[in-house]
Amino acid sequence: MIQQIKSWLEDATVDIFIGYRDVDGHAVPHGYTADRLEELGNWTVGTHRYPLETFALHLARIHPEATIGLLGRDCNQRALNVLSVWNQLHADRIRVLSLSCCPSALKTRADCSYLVPRKSGSFKHQVGVDAEMEAAELEALPSGERWARWAYEFQKCIKCYGCRDICPVCFCAECSLESDELVGTGKLPPEVPIFHLVRATHMAGRCVDCGLCEEACPADIPLRLLYRKVNAIVEDLFGYQTGSDTAQPPLSVLGDRVELEPLPMEKTG
Repeated sequence: MIQQIKSWLEDATVDIFIGYRDVDGHAVPHGYTADRLEELGNWTVGTHRYPLETFALHLARIHPEATIGLLGRDCNQRALNVLSVWNQLHADRIRVLSLSCCPSALKTRADCSYLVPRKSGSFKHQVGVDAEMEAAELEALPSGERWARWAYEFQKCIKCYGCRDICPVCFCAECSLESDELVGTGKLPPEVPIFHLVRATHMAGRCVDCGLCEEACPADIPLRLLYRKVNAIVEDLFGYQTGSDTAQPPLSVLGDRVELEPLPMEKTG
């Protein structure tokens, strides 16, 4: 992989490659350039996950002419596809070095559950919504109980915005979660369930099920399950598969459809 990155930088296939670097024992996102190739020997992958496509998006906005390479797991690739169909990134300016990181790599939805311990049988499973619950199990409950369980989860929110800030497909110039008309400034916890229902609505047709929001949430709210539900509704109504479909998103307000080429990928063994 290091040799591939060197080759891309040396022959100007990419202007910068976004990967990881070992800093004092911690893997952190880092941009490699042709004039700093010696740094490539000091990088790591491991099980660390960051939304590297977010860094690519910020770079592309500052330097739209640049070609950007990045390390891409399943979830990164799906997020890049979403950013492309929403006209946030151009496929011809992105090169992905693919990394298979979990047993279900390259499937519609990756299973990254190996990254965290299972929680089956927890208190949350009895009174709230356990992250390990299957959607069918939750749907089988009476509607009143389902609401009570979700309300139990939402009332724990401290409005830290961690779910939004870590999300690779949150790209709005103005965030509705900061609108006084929807989410009152200074109110903590936010009015239940406005904050999370507003965000869930925006995740419909966007969420790539990377799970970073749930990992970032200090209140242990099962956000991944919530967004899977809204995506399932979009798929049932429109037949749209978020992260793999290249058609115009059904809930978008874009103009004419833009035909996009698949993102070029370099797969590793």
